[in-house]
Amino acid sequence: MGEERLFAVRGAVQAEANEAEAIVTATETLLRDLVDRNALSAEAMVSCLFTTTEDLDAEFPAVAARRLGLDSVPLICAREIDVPGAMPRVIRAMVHYYAPVGHEPAHVYLGATQELRADLHAAQ
Repeated sequence: MGEERLFAVRGAVQAEANEAEAIVTATETLLRDLVDRNALSAEAMVSCLFTTTEDLDAEFPAVAARRLGLDSVPLICAREIDVPGAMPRVIRAMVHYYAPVGHEPAHVYLGATQELRADLHAAQ
């Protein structure tokens, strides 16, 4: 096995509504894309941090990670800074993981959140 190092990958998605199932569904979609595009396994993940905008409080995004089987990964949820005019109903994730040296993290910004990081080519 080759040398590995610690990486972090970011992503965002917009929930359709402040409803538990909408939050979990959006987060599951985001996590699946992050896992697929970065060839991640739960064993390689160190931790995952979720943030939500002030208008999302019906469920913890971490519930989606547990549904996807990430039971051994430490998870935490927090609030984004409430900036006037910011995009509403946004769930952000940052996953820390080990991968081979030379790996290029594929950040994932889905739907309307592509506007948040239009500078990233992997944001689709």
